Amino acid sequence: MASNKIYRINEDIKFVLSELLRDIKDPRIKDQGLLSITAVDTTGDLRYSKVYISALGLKSEKDLTKGLKSASGYMRRELGMRLNLRYTPELIFELDKSIEYGAHINKMISELDISEETEESGENID
Repeated sequence: MASNKIYRINEDIKFVLSELLRDIKDPRIKDQGLLSITAVDTTGDLRYSKVYISALGLKSEKDLTKGLKSASGYMRRELGMRLNLRYTPELIFELDKSIEYGAHINKMISELDISEETEESGENID
């Protein structure tokens, strides 16, 4: 039962933080390309939340992490005002490269030179 509660809290935090990311005016965050929150992992005591952020077209990983760290106080305060939780969790930001990796794999697959005759007949290429 507790895991359902944590799951709901994670989804609420993800929703609120994704809205807040759009409003941040820090150029270290704003100029980094397309940012999205892929996952949130909150501890059972609601003290810490690890927020996984994916950036497509990332220019500087170092600038992004510095910008997110400096904006974490603002984001935590807004999170506390919007969600009614016993404790407002401290936000720890992690860069998630899974979407970028998936796009890279997709590009590699699309560049493969597979003849159409082999695909249609279902022959194995061994």
